[in-house]
Amino acid sequence: MKQIKKLTLAASLLAWFLSISAPVQAQNAWTLQQCIDYALENNIQIRQAGIQAGQREIDYNNARNNRLPGLSAGASENFSFGRGLTADNTYANTNTTNTSFNIGTDVTLFAGQRLNGNVKLAELNLETAKKDLERIRDDVCVQGAQAFIQIIYDESIVEVARNQVSIDSMQVERLLILEQTGRAASAEVASQKATLAQSRLSVTQAENNLELSRLTLTQLLELPSPNGFSVILPETDNIAVGPLEDPETIFNEAMGIKPSIRSEQLRLEQAEKSIGIAKGSLLPTLSLSGGVGTNYYTTSKFESDAFGKQIKNNFSQYIGLNLSIPIYSRGQNRNSVRSARLSYDNQMLQLDDAKKRLFKEIQQAYYNAAASRSRYESSRLVETSAQESFNLVLAKYEGGKANITEFNESKNRLITASADVMKYRYEYIFNTALLEFYRSNSFKL
Repeated sequence: MKQIKKLTLAASLLAWFLSISAPVQAQNAWTLQQCIDYALENNIQIRQAGIQAGQREIDYNNARNNRLPGLSAGASENFSFGRGLTADNTYANTNTTNTSFNIGTDVTLFAGQRLNGNVKLAELNLETAKKDLERIRDDVCVQGAQAFIQIIYDESIVEVARNQVSIDSMQVERLLILEQTGRAASAEVASQKATLAQSRLSVTQAENNLELSRLTLTQLLELPSPNGFSVILPETDNIAVGPLEDPETIFNEAMGIKPSIRSEQLRLEQAEKSIGIAKGSLLPTLSLSGGVGTNYYTTSKFESDAFGKQIKNNFSQYIGLNLSIPIYSRGQNRNSVRSARLSYDNQMLQLDDAKKRLFKEIQQAYYNAAASRSRYESSRLVETSAQESFNLVLAKYEGGKANITEFNESKNRLITASADVMKYRYEYIFNTALLEFYRSNSFKL
C-alpha cells in the first residue's frame, strides 16, 4: 500500500509540473491580435474619438466654404387695407398689393487674413483630432495587452492552485491510512487538513482574480459578458533574454511616430495661427454685394399695368462695397491678441510636458523590463534549487525520514518559486513588447 501511495504521489507531482509549463488551451479562445483588432473596432472611446474627428472634418469644410460667395433669393407679398393718403394729397379708403422678387450675392474681399487663417486652423483641428484618435487607439492597445497578459498569469496561478489542492487532498488520504495503522499522528492529519483548506481558499481567490481579469479585458472589448471568454497562451518557452535598447534611442524614434507628441505639436501650430487670426480683428473688413429685383404693385380704384409689364419695367440691379474699420472695441480685439499669445505660451509648456511624460514612460518601461529580466533569471535559479530540494525532501518523506511539515514547506517553496517564474516571465514579455511598441506602434508578444 505504501509503495502504491508513493507512485501515486510522484505521478500527481509530475502532472502538476507539466501543467505549469503547458496549460490547456480552450476552444474558440482569443489571441492577442484578435483582442486588439476587436477593441479597435468596438471600443466606445475609440468610436467617440472617430465621431469627434468627423465633426472636425465638417468644421474644416465650413471654413473653406466661407471664402465662397453667398447667394440668396427671396419673395414677398404685402397687402394694405383702409384709409390712406393718395397721390392727390387726399385721404381715401384703398386696398393695395405689392409683390416683389429679389436675388442677391455677397462675398468678403478682405478680412485681415481671418478667412484663410480660419481655414488653416480648421485643418489643424482636423489633423489634431485624427492624432487624438490614434493616441486613444494606442492606449487601448496597451491596456488590452496588459489585460491579456494578466489573464494568462491568473490562469496559470489557478492551475497551480488546483494542482496544489489535488496534492494536498492526496496527502490527507495517505495520512488517514497511515493513521489507521498507527504510523501517523492525529496532529499530522489535522495539520494537513488545514493545509488542504488553505489550498482550497487559494483556488477560490485565484479564480476570483481570473474572473476580474477577464471582466477587465471583455469590458475593454465591449463584449456583453465575460462568460466563456478565454485567451490563447503565446509562445513563451524560448524567451530571448538579451540587452535592451537604450531609452534615449527609443525616445528619439518614438518622437517621430507617437500621436501623443504629434497632436501637441499640432495644437502649438493652432495656437500660433490663432494669434494671426486675433491680429486680423484689428484690420478693416471689405465686402462686395450685388443683386437684382423687381415688383408688381396694384391699388384699388386705380388702373395698374399688367403683371408681366410691371415685372419687366420695375426690374432693378444693385452693386455695392462695404468697408468696416474697427476703431474702438473697448479693448476686446487687443485683449484677444494677448489671450492668443498666452495660449501659445501655455501650449509650448504642454508640448514640453508631453515630451517629458513620453520619456518618463519609456524610462519606466526600460527599467521595468530590466528589473523583470533580472527577476526572471533569478527566479529560474530559485526554482531549480527549490525543485532539487523538494526532490530530496520527497524522497525522505516517502522513506519516513521527513515529516509532513517539512514536506509542505518544501512543496510550498517550490510552488512559490514556480509562480514567481511565471509572473516575472510575463512581466518581462509585456515590458519588452511595450518598449518595442514605443518604437513601432505595433504590440506583439
